[in-house]
Amino acid sequence: MLFLQAVLLLLALPDGDTVTEEPVVLPSPPKEGCAGWMAGIPGHPGHNGTPGRDGRDGKPGEKGEKGDPGLSGPKGDSGDTGVTGVEGPRGFPGIPGRKGEPGESAYVYRSAFSVGLENRVAVPNVPIRFTKIFYNQQNHYDGTTGKFHCNIPGLYFFTYHITVYLKDVKVSLFKKDKAVLFTYDQYQDKNVDQASGSVLLQLEVGDQVWLQVYGDGEQNGLYADNVNDSTFTGFLLYHDTN
Repeated sequence: MLFLQAVLLLLALPDGDTVTEEPVVLPSPPKEGCAGWMAGIPGHPGHNGTPGRDGRDGKPGEKGEKGDPGLSGPKGDSGDTGVTGVEGPRGFPGIPGRKGEPGESAYVYRSAFSVGLENRVAVPNVPIRFTKIFYNQQNHYDGTTGKFHCNIPGLYFFTYHITVYLKDVKVSLFKKDKAVLFTYDQYQDKNVDQASGSVLLQLEVGDQVWLQVYGDGEQNGLYADNVNDSTFTGFLLYHDTN
């Protein structure tokens, strides 16, 4: 063993020109050793020591990148209705829409007549026959009887204008055999008077309207000639929708 150590020492020495400042001290053999000493077998590892204390907290690291979105959770329950907010300001008018398609034309109900007197009236208490026809396109007025026949239910307007000559005039407008309007004019000698009347009547289909002189034959001063007319006119204002 000592021989091996001496060899190792020689190999470690520098060249002859180099001067060592301190002598190399060789380790001494163990006190109880001998010339044939050899190292013993390594012992068993010792027990683990007690854990040391926790070190100080390190500095916070840099912020990491944003992770991927997680899966959507289940839909929650509906919340309570909130309080109604304050009404906002009125908006601007919108753009006008497109023009609609033409609709079907509504049916127009027509019923009208306008007639005049051609001869003096001689017989009282019967319908006056106005035989001069100004308008009777729907033929709702019957010139042979002097009566208007209602063919369209609704509201009608009737008017008459009478020339009075030679005698007083008492004229009434009848509806369904009942007088609903009366007109009286007292004739002034050597003069031509005028008398008129008008009324609105609600009629049903089949109703009849006409004029006639009432009273005795002394109040039949209706007159007409080539310069004076006595007329009777009626027309539908509104038809019933029922």
